[in-house]
Amino acid sequence: MPLFQSENLIYYYPDREKPALKDINLRIEEGEFLLITGGSGSGKSTLARVLAGLIPDFYGGRFGGKVYFQGRDMGQINRRKLAREVGMVFQDPEKQLVMTSVEAEIAFGLENLGLPPAEMSRRVAEALSFLDLTEVRQEFTAHLSGGQKQKLALAAILAMQPRVLVLDEPTSQLDPVAAEEFLNLVKRLNEEMGLTIILIEQRLERCYHLADRVVFMEDGQIKYEGTPEQLARWAVQRDIPFVPPVARIFARIGFPSIPVTVKEGRRLLRSNFDRREFPPLKPAVKAEPGEPVLTMIKVWFTYPNGKEALQDVSIQISTGELVAIMGANGAGKSTLLKTMAGLLKPGRGRVQVMGRDLSNKGRIGDGRIAYLSQNPNDYLFQDTVEEELLFALKNFALPNDGIVDELLEKLNLQRYRRVNPRDLSSGERQRVALASILVTRPRLLVLDEPTRGMDYRLKDELGELLTGLSREGVSVVLVTHDIEFAAAYATRVLLLFAGRIVADGPKHQVLGQSVFYSTQIGKMCRGYVDGVLTLQDALDRLAPAWPARQVVP
Repeated sequence: MPLFQSENLIYYYPDREKPALKDINLRIEEGEFLLITGGSGSGKSTLARVLAGLIPDFYGGRFGGKVYFQGRDMGQINRRKLAREVGMVFQDPEKQLVMTSVEAEIAFGLENLGLPPAEMSRRVAEALSFLDLTEVRQEFTAHLSGGQKQKLALAAILAMQPRVLVLDEPTSQLDPVAAEEFLNLVKRLNEEMGLTIILIEQRLERCYHLADRVVFMEDGQIKYEGTPEQLARWAVQRDIPFVPPVARIFARIGFPSIPVTVKEGRRLLRSNFDRREFPPLKPAVKAEPGEPVLTMIKVWFTYPNGKEALQDVSIQISTGELVAIMGANGAGKSTLLKTMAGLLKPGRGRVQVMGRDLSNKGRIGDGRIAYLSQNPNDYLFQDTVEEELLFALKNFALPNDGIVDELLEKLNLQRYRRVNPRDLSSGERQRVALASILVTRPRLLVLDEPTRGMDYRLKDELGELLTGLSREGVSVVLVTHDIEFAAAYATRVLLLFAGRIVADGPKHQVLGQSVFYSTQIGKMCRGYVDGVLTLQDALDRLAPAWPARQVVP
């Protein structure tokens, strides 16, 4: 008997004419690690909500077909009992946090289960330790970074020891090291404790190789399911980008064997290429900086609780630069962005934007600086997507000279023009929020995790949009944990550690010398083919050496 089984499942959200799910026939076995992937709005999160028992009871709408859990119709299972069996972590952690402190949040679910105090204390301690939250156990939850909030939501679910763990993009706000640690923990829970894992993820380089089976969804339907290797071959043959970079490069150069891990990729490199074919690249000549748009001089910032979030930060952003800021959760990245935008006043030092000092006067209120925070919901107030953009124009007394239609087209939002933005998926809401600040045609664009919730296609579209803006003279500064995105589109990378800048330079210099902050292809080629970070880099260097050679499988 499968753990889950759906038969001809179809589901419509309230007031929607198009089904979010249709003809879903899926079996999930006890102890399986299932990865669900696909584009934004493909139905991944909706399917997860069905498996967690939240649809249709919580979300309403029209529901057809059958879904069984351990052979029983899920509609007939007591909700309280089901909640003890299936735990779900949502894409937006703030939707799950209800208590004021970290420790109380983890204990909240256990108290509802009526566990003895000694058992609760042990489980809380284990969850805090597993997810590296011990140092912030007494912290006010509102003061946590986005990544810490996400880990807290995970800890609260794990403490209840469910049999099934449903995770909706759990690493979207985690830095590379923390994401790898968490996914390894999830794999351990699956292998050593027998938990069934249902993981929804966009950044496949982090988790693709961990899954027993992968399901690819499109337009509310399951288009393919199989092992990671089977899906990789199927997707590459159809030019579907939902495949990790290592698999894509070997498929693109015509390899009959497609690896899904860095280890397999390095083995194929060693077997089929002579490293002497790839002489070291000459160091890139650093371009002369253009006109400074933003200058920070010895900036310090300390929060009321005494935490020094920024320490002696001095940087200059020039016209047309596309700068990616990276670093661990809690390193001060979001604080740095808010200081750039004039939302926070530095305790010491100076911040100048386009010749104006923000250190004392605060932010420039004419739209020349545009800031997008981690949470797109902070920007959504109107009843339709179009009204959101028009509202921003009205706020700054700017004319609508076609910019609204232009941005809706560029960000693939035309079909949602009359839709309430709060009804959209997380990735779609992120694009609406971005459009609402771009209508002011800013000179300095400051973005905090803009790719969160976006699939490969949408990230490529966003990258092309930001690259186009930088060519037009807009300076773009973005915080991201998405190394693949930074490597593909940034011109410069800045690493922040404990409030201090520890690396600042061209992306190939900073990411190429990093162990953890490197791309999947960069890790595969390290020490073998230098100067490779992206798929295009690998094609440029590997493809010419590939023709007419005997393949060693």
